[in-house]
Amino acid sequence: MPDFLTFINEILWGSVLIYLLLFAGIWFTWRSGMVQFRYIRYFTRALKKSFIPQPDGLTAFQALCTSLAARVGSGNIAGVALAISMGGPGAVFWMWVTALIGMATSFAECSLAQLYKTRNRHGQFHGGPAWYMEHGLGMRWMGVLFSVFLLLSFGLVFNAVQASSVAFALAHAWDIPKWLTVSVLAALTLLVCARGLRGIARLTQWLLPLMALLWVVTGLVIIILYIDRMPHVIALIFTGAFGWQEAASGVVGYTFSQALTSGFQRGMFSNEAGMGSSPNAAATASSWPPHPAAQGIVQMIGVFVDTVIICSATAVIILVAGLPEKPLTPDEGILLTQHALVNLTGHWASGYLGVMVFVFAFVSIIANYTYAENNLVFLRLDTRRNIWLLRTGVLVMVMLGAVVSLTLVWQLADISIALMAITNLTAILLLSPVVKTIASDYLRQRKLGIKPHFDPARFPELKPHIAPGVWEGLPRE
Repeated sequence: MPDFLTFINEILWGSVLIYLLLFAGIWFTWRSGMVQFRYIRYFTRALKKSFIPQPDGLTAFQALCTSLAARVGSGNIAGVALAISMGGPGAVFWMWVTALIGMATSFAECSLAQLYKTRNRHGQFHGGPAWYMEHGLGMRWMGVLFSVFLLLSFGLVFNAVQASSVAFALAHAWDIPKWLTVSVLAALTLLVCARGLRGIARLTQWLLPLMALLWVVTGLVIIILYIDRMPHVIALIFTGAFGWQEAASGVVGYTFSQALTSGFQRGMFSNEAGMGSSPNAAATASSWPPHPAAQGIVQMIGVFVDTVIICSATAVIILVAGLPEKPLTPDEGILLTQHALVNLTGHWASGYLGVMVFVFAFVSIIANYTYAENNLVFLRLDTRRNIWLLRTGVLVMVMLGAVVSLTLVWQLADISIALMAITNLTAILLLSPVVKTIASDYLRQRKLGIKPHFDPARFPELKPHIAPGVWEGLPRE
C-alpha cells in the first residue's frame, strides 16, 4: 500500500499539480492585474471595522485568523523540515515562489467565495468552493465532489497529521506518553468545537497572532545570534533552488527537480493557496467592507504571512544549525527542528518547541473542523446528529495520531490535498472572467477615489447567480 500511495503521489504532484499550480498562479496574477503587488497597499483598509462584532458573520480579521489557524500547523515546522530534507535548501526558495504566485490564486478563490456566499436559516453566512461551483458554474456535482474530498482531508486525515506531530514532539521533549498527549488534545478540541464557529473564531483571533509572533521572534533571535552564518544560509537557498550546489561531504546532492517538487508540495500544504480550504473561512466574513475583493485581499496576505514569514523562521533555524545528512521520514520531521533549536539555544528549547507545536496543531485542528462542518451545510447534512458524528470522527483521528504511521498519514494528506486542489483550481480557472470583473471593479473605484462598494445591479451577467439579500442595500463606508 505505501508503494502504491507513493506512486499516486508522484503522478499527482510530479506530473499534474505543480504545472496546474504554476499556471493558475501566473494566470490570476495576469488576469487580476498583479493583484499581490498592486493591491497590497489596501490591506489595512480591507480590515476596516475588523474588531467590531458583525451580526451576520465573522469580521474580516476573525476570518483571516481562522484561515491562518488552519494553515499554521505542524506543516510550518515538520513540513518545512521535510521539504529541506527531501529537496535541500533550495526547497525554501520554491516555497516562497508558491506563496508569491499563490497570493493571486488565493485572492481569486476567496473573492469568489465572498461573491457567491449565502445565508443560512439563522442569517449567518456560509460559502466556499462548493458554493461557487454550484452557483457560479452551475455544477453542483462538482461542489459535492469537492465537499467529500474536504471532509476526508480536513475532517479526518489532516487532524491525524497534526496530532501525530504533537505526540512525537512532546514525547521527545518530556517523555510524555503519546496517548496522554492526544487525549488532552482531543478533549480541548471537543470543548472548543462544541462552541461553534463564533467560539472558534473568538479563540483564534487572540491565540493565533500571539503564537505566530512568538515563533517569528524565535527565528529573529536565531538570526541575530548567528548573523555570521546568514550569508551562507542565503547562498544555500538560492544556489540549491536550481541544483547548482555541489554535494558536500556527508550531505546528499539535491537536484532542481527535488527542490521544486518538495518546495511546492510543502509550500502548498502550509499556505493552502489554491487548495480551496481558506475560501470556507473567507465566505463566513460579513460583507464589510462591502466588496468581495476586500476579503480576497485580506486572505492573500495570510498566504504571505504563513509561508514567507512563519515558514521562513523554521527554515532559518534548521539551516543555521546545519543540513540533515540524509532525507528524513515524516516521523523525523518534527525531531529535526527540535534538534536544530536545541543545538542553537540549549536543552530547554525542546520543551519550548513541543508547546509551540501543541498550540499550532490545536488551532489548526479546530479551524479544520469549521471547514468540515461548513461543507456539511452544503451537502444538506448539517443535522445535530451528523455534526456530532463529524466531531466524533475528528476526535477519533486525533487519537489515532498516537498509533498510526506518520509516513502513511502524510501520504494520504498529500493525496487528499492534490484531489481537493485539482477540483478547486479547475473551478476557479473556469470562473476567471468573474475574478477579473471583481478585481477591475475594485481597482476602478479606488482609482476614482471612491471607497469600493459592490452593486450586483451593475453586473447583470452575475446577478442571477448571486444569492439575494447578500450584497444589495449595503451602506457605503
